[in-house]
Amino acid sequence: MDNMINIKINNTPLSVPDGISILEAARYAGIEIPTLCFLKEINEIGACRLCMVEVKGARSLVTACVYPVSEGMEIFTNTEKVRTSRKHTLELILSTHNKSCLTCLRSGNCELQKLCKEFGVKDADYFAGKMPEFEFDDSAAHMIRDNSKCILCRRCVAACQMQDVSVIGANARGFDTHISSAFDKDLANVSCISCGQCIVNCPTGAIVEKDDSEKVFAAINDPEKYVIAQTAPSIRVTLGEAFGMHIGTNVQGKMVAALRRLGFDKVFDTDFAADLTIVEEATELLERVKNGGVLPMITSCSPGWIKYCEHYYPEQIPHLSTCKSPQQMFGATLKTWYAQKMNIDPKNIFVVGIMPCTAKKFETQRADQAASGYPDVDVALTTRELARMIESAGLYFPKLPDEEFDSPLGESTGAAVIFGATGGVMEAALRTAVETLTGEELKELDFVDVRGTKGIKEASYTVNGMEIKVCAASGTANAKKVMEDVKNGTSPYTFIEIMGCPGGCVNGGGQPVQPAVVRNFVDLKGQRAAALYEADRNMPIRKSHENPAIKRVYDEYFVSYGSHIAHEVLHTSYEPKPKYK
Repeated sequence: MDNMINIKINNTPLSVPDGISILEAARYAGIEIPTLCFLKEINEIGACRLCMVEVKGARSLVTACVYPVSEGMEIFTNTEKVRTSRKHTLELILSTHNKSCLTCLRSGNCELQKLCKEFGVKDADYFAGKMPEFEFDDSAAHMIRDNSKCILCRRCVAACQMQDVSVIGANARGFDTHISSAFDKDLANVSCISCGQCIVNCPTGAIVEKDDSEKVFAAINDPEKYVIAQTAPSIRVTLGEAFGMHIGTNVQGKMVAALRRLGFDKVFDTDFAADLTIVEEATELLERVKNGGVLPMITSCSPGWIKYCEHYYPEQIPHLSTCKSPQQMFGATLKTWYAQKMNIDPKNIFVVGIMPCTAKKFETQRADQAASGYPDVDVALTTRELARMIESAGLYFPKLPDEEFDSPLGESTGAAVIFGATGGVMEAALRTAVETLTGEELKELDFVDVRGTKGIKEASYTVNGMEIKVCAASGTANAKKVMEDVKNGTSPYTFIEIMGCPGGCVNGGGQPVQPAVVRNFVDLKGQRAAALYEADRNMPIRKSHENPAIKRVYDEYFVSYGSHIAHEVLHTSYEPKPKYK
C-alpha cells in the first residue's frame, strides 16, 4: 500500500498517497483543476499555467500538475487570486488565437473553448496586439495543420515523441515560436507515419483530420455509384462516445442503422475481411515455418506501422506479411468477387471504410492496392467524420433502432472483432494456426497472455511439439524495441503483431477525441478493448476459418488459402521510404 500523508484542500482534510501531484490529489477531493498542456506520463511540463493553485506558505502560485504534495500541505484551488490568474492566462492565449470557432471542427469539443466559457472570458478582455501569421499545411494525405489555432501546449509534440517519430517540434523563439517540422518542411515531406496521435491529443483545432465526408455524400447522391460502407472492428465500441454515451458502449446496431439512413446501398462489416486476413496470414505463417521462410513474420494490418517500417526499418521489410489490411482486402473482394456476383462494373462501386485510423487515408492511396484495376477503397473516414455526418443528417443516434449488417459480407466471428485491441490479431491468428497445425479443435480459445494494454506482451506455446514464441507490441516506440532485436538477428519470436497506435485501434488517431481529464484519469484503451472482448465472448462463431461467408468466397472465387488468385487480390507489396525529419 502507498505511504499515505495528510493534507488539506480548500480547508477539507484529505489522506492521499505520498508523492502524487496536487492535480492528482485534488481528484481525491472531487476537484478538477483545469489544464491545457498536461498529459499524464506524456507531457508533464507545467507550461500552460492554467493549473496554478495557492499553497499556504509558498511565495507564489504553483503548478498543480507537477508540484508534489507533502505532509501537512494546505492547498487552495478556487481563490480570487487563482481564478484571476487562470482568466488572464486564457486571455493571453486568446490574444494570438484564431477565434473562428463557428467553423472549427473542434467547436463544442475544444478544451480551450470550454475553459473560456467556464471562466467568463469575453471579447473585451483580450489583450490586443499583433497577430502572428502562419502558413496553412494541408500537404499530408491524412491531416491539416493550422498554427493560427495552436496554443503551444506541446501535447502534439509529446505524442509524436511517444511514438518515437518526432517529426514535429517547437521552431523559432519568443513571439515567433510555432510547432512545425525541421526547417518548416511540409508534413508530406518528412517521415510522418500518419498515425494521428497528434490529433487526438491536441486540445484545440490546430490539428485535424482531412474531412472527406463531402466526397462520400457526393457519391451517395450519384445515381451511377453503388456506395458501400464497411466498418472496422473498433468503431462499434467508440462511435457512441461522440454522442455522449459511456466509454466502451457497443453501438453496432445503431451504427448500421445510421449508415443505412445516410443512404449507403449496403452496410458491411470489415470484420469479414479481418477473418479473411487471418486465414491468409495464418497460411502465410505456416508456409514460412515449414519452408524456411523469413521469420519472425510480422503482421501488416496497421498502415501507420507499415509506414514506420518503410521509413525506419526498410531493410526489415521481408519480415512483413504480404497480406493487405482488412480494409483493403474488403475493398478488393468487393470489386472482384462481389462485383461479379452482383453484375456491377467495379468502376461504379464506391467503397467507404469507416476506420479508427487516420493512416487509413494514406493507405487508400498506396501503390499495389487496386486489385480490380480501380482503388480497393475509395475513401477512408474516421470515426469522427462519421459522427459529424450523422449529426448533419439530423439523426438522433441514441434513439436509432438496432439493425443487422447486410449479408454475406456482414458475417464475421469473434476472432475478427478483437482485431481492434492490441494482441487481438495475434490471438485470432493463433486460434486458426493452432487448429491447422494440430488438426484438433481448440478447447480454450482465449489466449490471455497477449491481452491487455501493456506496450509489449510475450508468450510461448508448444504446438505439435513445436515451440512458437509470439510477441504483440503497440505504439511505434515499442515497435522500435522489438525491431532492434529483429534487426540484430536476436529476436526469439516466430510471429509478431505490431499496431501503430498505443493500445491498438481502440486508441487510433481517428477515434473520438477525449479531453485530457479523461485521458489522464480514465483507462480509455482498457474500457474500449474490454467491450470488444465481451463481443467476442458473445459471438456464436469465434474462429475465422469457421466463418461460412469465408468458406463461400473461397469455394466460389479464391479456391484455397494462399492460392494464386488470393495473392493477386488479397496480398500487396512494400517499398523503402526515405527517413528524414
